[in-house]
Amino acid sequence: MTGGGVAGGGLLSRLGPVARSVWAKHDRDSDGWMPLWRHMEDGAAVAGFLWDEWLPASVRRVVAASLPGGAADGRALAVWLAGVHDIGKATPSFACQVEQLADVMRERGLEMRSRQALGPDRRLAPHGLAGQVLLGEWLEERHDWTGRQSGQFTVAVGGHHGVPPENGQIKALYEHEELLRTPGRSSAVWRQVQREFLDACAEQFGVGERLASWRGVKLPQPAQVLLTAVVIVADWIASNPELFPYFPEAASHSGGERLAAAWRGLDLPAPWEAEEPTGDAQDLFTSRFGLPQDAKVRPVQEAAVGLAREMAVPGLMVIEAPMGEGKTEAALAVAEVFAARSGAGGVFFALPTMATGNAMFPRLLQWIEQLPGIGRQSVHLAHSKAALNEDFAPLLARGGRVAAVDMDAADVPGPRQLGDPTRAAAAELVAHAWLRGRKRAMLASFVTGTVDQLLFAGLKSRHLALRHLAVAGKVVVIDEAHAYDAYMSVYLDRVLSWLGAYGVPVVVLSATLPAGRRRELLDAYVGTPTPAPAEADDDADEDAYPLLTAVAPGGAPVVRCPQPSARSTDVHVERLPDDAEVLADLLERELVGGGCVLVVRNTVRRVLETARVLRDRFGDDNVTVAHSCFVDVDRAAKDRDLLQRFGPPDKATGRPDSRHIVVASQVAEQSLDVDFDLLVSDLCPVDLLLQRMGRLHRHQRGEGQRERPERLRTARCWLTGMDWDTEVPTPVRGSVAVYGTHALLRSAAVLLPHLEGGPQRPVRLPADISALVQGAYGEAPVGPAKWEPAFQEARVRLEQHRSDQADRAAVFRLGDVGRPGQPLFGWVAAGVGDADDSRTGRAQVRDSRESLEVVVVQRRADGALVTLPWLAPDAKGRQRGGLELPQDQAPTSFAGRTAASCGLRLPLQFSYAQTMDQAIAELERLYVPAWQGKTSPWLSDQLILALDEECQTRLAGFAVRYSPLDGLEATRD
Repeated sequence: MTGGGVAGGGLLSRLGPVARSVWAKHDRDSDGWMPLWRHMEDGAAVAGFLWDEWLPASVRRVVAASLPGGAADGRALAVWLAGVHDIGKATPSFACQVEQLADVMRERGLEMRSRQALGPDRRLAPHGLAGQVLLGEWLEERHDWTGRQSGQFTVAVGGHHGVPPENGQIKALYEHEELLRTPGRSSAVWRQVQREFLDACAEQFGVGERLASWRGVKLPQPAQVLLTAVVIVADWIASNPELFPYFPEAASHSGGERLAAAWRGLDLPAPWEAEEPTGDAQDLFTSRFGLPQDAKVRPVQEAAVGLAREMAVPGLMVIEAPMGEGKTEAALAVAEVFAARSGAGGVFFALPTMATGNAMFPRLLQWIEQLPGIGRQSVHLAHSKAALNEDFAPLLARGGRVAAVDMDAADVPGPRQLGDPTRAAAAELVAHAWLRGRKRAMLASFVTGTVDQLLFAGLKSRHLALRHLAVAGKVVVIDEAHAYDAYMSVYLDRVLSWLGAYGVPVVVLSATLPAGRRRELLDAYVGTPTPAPAEADDDADEDAYPLLTAVAPGGAPVVRCPQPSARSTDVHVERLPDDAEVLADLLERELVGGGCVLVVRNTVRRVLETARVLRDRFGDDNVTVAHSCFVDVDRAAKDRDLLQRFGPPDKATGRPDSRHIVVASQVAEQSLDVDFDLLVSDLCPVDLLLQRMGRLHRHQRGEGQRERPERLRTARCWLTGMDWDTEVPTPVRGSVAVYGTHALLRSAAVLLPHLEGGPQRPVRLPADISALVQGAYGEAPVGPAKWEPAFQEARVRLEQHRSDQADRAAVFRLGDVGRPGQPLFGWVAAGVGDADDSRTGRAQVRDSRESLEVVVVQRRADGALVTLPWLAPDAKGRQRGGLELPQDQAPTSFAGRTAASCGLRLPLQFSYAQTMDQAIAELERLYVPAWQGKTSPWLSDQLILALDEECQTRLAGFAVRYSPLDGLEATRD
């Protein structure tokens, strides 16, 4: 085993008795403590192991690139900064905090006033900032550096508690030197001790002879961020008393013994070391995704892998292809090629919602398990309700706990080494115990989560460096890129600019993108306006479809235009008046021979209103409702039911023989692989309408669709949610509230030739997709001339809305990448504090009203609280419905988890300020003290919505009712 970057002899041998008395940590409960020299050695040793065994090669490369000694310098710099990060504790402003330890230092000549005597001025000298100043002074006085040269290195010390100092803070501390060194005769003693520590660290950690060479370095800001993150991680690990015990108990053990025991106890999985796949695309997809023998890789997939292999340097690839073309598999195959070539140590797959994240997670696990030599890897599902996910929960159980092994035990097994041949065994996927929590979870090697987790990397917030470290070492896949509005795009574009600076490979997936938005993504990643694409051949066209666009950092875009697969569908589009009875009459005619219909409404209210009318006409058993206002466990069951009944022919086992109607909200647009005979949809932006059309005749059911009812063998989509009889079609109010008038009118305009052309002008999928989207989102006039005044009015409102979105998003948006050598001072100044996947955190990167999330339970007539009665048993056959939730003690873990699985986000009516305040006040009346704190982790701090035995209640002036068939409905009293 190496020494983790620490040379023989140890710091202790280089320090005199005064320096040895300086303390770094104290435990009030046990009165244990740790001297500063010991914590310095621990931090440096951990950093050495992190560099050698945990950091992906791509991260190490960014740090090392600008240093004259390359990787060796990079490692030495990381170890040294982690070793000196707490030098600011060798100051009176810090040391005065524990009187008995301060007295020992006073006895050695380090005089200091008491904590009370120093007063509030102590806040001017947090030990990170103090350490940055002391290290800068030392570099300038002992090694002839300038302040401009030193700041780019010392900022890692100043920012190791999550916020790099601002220039004003640095200036204020220089004006209060008494916080760094007690004035008078003791000042020289303090200065000597500080220099003694820094001199010793420079020699001990092997940088003494390198500092002269580093003086001329201009350290890029991405490298500064990553070094700061490494120091933070090393400090967190070295500060864990379970891993690095305090004195006096641990005083007898050497640094090597402490490190060995701690690293074995921590047992962090090493990063993925991807092997570049050999063979052709057919071989790759067959081995990774289990293609049947007669299945052929699709042209888009083959072209994506080919383009990834052709790129001299991995960069950004945008894959635009129709629904059902295997974009997800293409992205993972490209990610494998990119990872092997870039040294990335994992993958982050970002999706628009928790539901899409949950659906993707098992697919990611299956892919990981097919990777060659994968061994033991850390995985994570990154959203606020991940612990309730049935695929993720077993991995949490495997994660174990973090604790050092007994240093005195005999025959302690050694740590897993990177060269250990047992690592090439079958995949062992774990949600590692240390890689949990909102600030560390993204550091796992393989992560699926909501796109918020990526957007947080563009939000000025505490410990932002950790989020950057998490993505800098991965290939990032961004799915459903068309789903992100202007507000989210402000953050996404800034994140892409940093990813480009790190050299992070990125794969963007979309059914199709407006050409302008595609160019914005490329420009953001490269950092400058990109030149015209370098086309593959004379037939290449940016408006072609499917379309692959790739760019390497600093390069020009390259375009590939693969052929679409043989799968195509002609969809006949017709108008339908916005009247539920008219809809029912239509379905009576069309379903005379049976069939399965999808009706998509733009609001939950319209879903429920439509379902009531259709149930009156067709019966309750023939109408299914799906929308976002179901408790989590019911929503998951609803998705499983839809897949079982309406999924692919080779997987769905319960497709109805008679007529059946599913009335759904936008939840039907994404992820669910469902297939219907007929589609009725509210008009929506055309790219989303094409997503909905992707659920129509999605799969082949017999030659010429002969297995479908005779009347429904031609794909047809009826468009409603509009008053089609006015001079300019008028969308319903709910649709305008969701999408805005401009997008709806442009959508109607580009669809007009198909609406008026009858059977001769179907929407041809995928051939018409790009033309429709580019037309709807372009600047050229569309639609009849008499629509133009309405377009102009809607355009003005749209531009005002977008400008407002961009201005509000820019308030907390991270700055662009600064010039090399510019220190990160003030990097997250005027930020939001901590950012996490709470409702408040998500609201920071999404332009949506803050919503209320509740846990739904039932209150019986006797006052007892129980879980919802209809819940089905879990996978182990344990009853979940009607479990008692005692109010005088914490519920059992199983009951608490079951209750928490019934979380629900209240509808929009409760998001307005006055209503929300009233709702919170009423919900907080049901506050159960026994459910708070660590004894009840599932229910602590949750708002509880208790329904009566009829599953009804009143809340903030609304009558609320819930059923497993219809979900939650709120109506004004």
